[in-house]
Amino acid sequence: MNAPFTEFQLPEPLLRGLDKAGFATPTPVQSQVIPLVQQGLDLLVSAATGSGKTAAFLLPMMQHFLDSPAPRSATRALILVPTRELARQIQIHFMNLASFTRLSTGVIMGGERRDRQIATLRRNPDILVATPGRLLEYIESGTGVADLADLEYLVLDEADRMLDLGFADDVLAIIERTNAARQSLLFSATLNHRGLSAITDRLLRDPRVVVVNPVREQHPDISHQVILSDDTEHKQRQLLWLLQNEPAAKTLVFVNTRERTTGLCGFLQGQGQRVGALHGELDQRERNRIMGLLHGGQISVLIATDVAARGLDIPGLDLVVNFELARSGDDYLHRTGRTGRAGEKGRAIALVDAKEWNRMESIERYLNLSFEARAIPGLKADFTGPTKRKGPSKGKPKPRTAVVAKPKEKVRERERKNIGKRRAPTGGVPIDAGFAPPRGKLPDGD
Repeated sequence: MNAPFTEFQLPEPLLRGLDKAGFATPTPVQSQVIPLVQQGLDLLVSAATGSGKTAAFLLPMMQHFLDSPAPRSATRALILVPTRELARQIQIHFMNLASFTRLSTGVIMGGERRDRQIATLRRNPDILVATPGRLLEYIESGTGVADLADLEYLVLDEADRMLDLGFADDVLAIIERTNAARQSLLFSATLNHRGLSAITDRLLRDPRVVVVNPVREQHPDISHQVILSDDTEHKQRQLLWLLQNEPAAKTLVFVNTRERTTGLCGFLQGQGQRVGALHGELDQRERNRIMGLLHGGQISVLIATDVAARGLDIPGLDLVVNFELARSGDDYLHRTGRTGRAGEKGRAIALVDAKEWNRMESIERYLNLSFEARAIPGLKADFTGPTKRKGPSKGKPKPRTAVVAKPKEKVRERERKNIGKRRAPTGGVPIDAGFAPPRGKLPDGD
């Protein structure tokens, strides 16, 4: 085992687990966060996707559990996450690191059988990974199966995403039911998300703030390209060309709607591509099946909505295609962060039509990113960018518009006498200009 991880004084079983999982040296977030967690500090951490933060909070918790066994304790650590995919990913991460220990974990999330989840809760796993909504159901059921009285660690992972999905109230309700003496850690891609302070104020005590690889910092191992398109049908032909002529071991294609995943998946399947679709309306069994096919190599292309933008760690994912451009710079960064992980090189291609041009430019400015423009032979778009407005010619004065004076209106003598007088709302009878209504009361209509 390389020296850097041994400097954390981790137990031998964890060092063996790290070796098995292929961790050679700590990432920057691991180097900064692990010692602080070992000191018992509450942390507020901003780290970009793919930075290795999962191991940063798992390793010191697991070390504590191995050094201080508590066989009669209820669950000792709770990790709250926004999506089912992230919950599964953390469980897989834990199983790799804990493969030489007897530590246990359980997952509570929507889409799974309740009888199995109740059995999981009753076993009191050392570490529980959960989505807020489903866990809160068990807490409020009154059955006592979700016991958080002995909790030593509470982790909120991807807290900004939880807020985006509307989980703030559920998270706060869960915090109130936990052991007040716990150590708390909050991880978020950005620390200036509105609403975050409402959670941090209730969760953290005198937290240490750690900022590593800020979300807007470019990933050094990912190249970004843009291909201009004319319409959806044109994008389909361009995407098919890329899959046929620049094949990748695995490709993740992002779209913005569930309907688009289904339509694009059907088109590519009709062209002989090994492709699957993933979106939020699929039940958990189907999600697991699709991800199993991708990990096993039965399919090589996954069409997905932003449900796959966070939490998925897919080995061998070489290419990310934004078939439809992300709605924000942060979403773009999370999407493209699925590639170029663990020191591997990755490529991100955006297919951009006229309606998406302004959004592409705003993403470039927000991320201080420069897209490499390219075109596909035989599939070059007619759209070449916005038409530039022509300014006034230099040296020639701007033509002035003639102003035509209006003819002077004649004022009748009777109207001249009424100048300065108001007319009653019902018209006709002039009201003396010096009339003042009683104080505190306005005339009708004012």
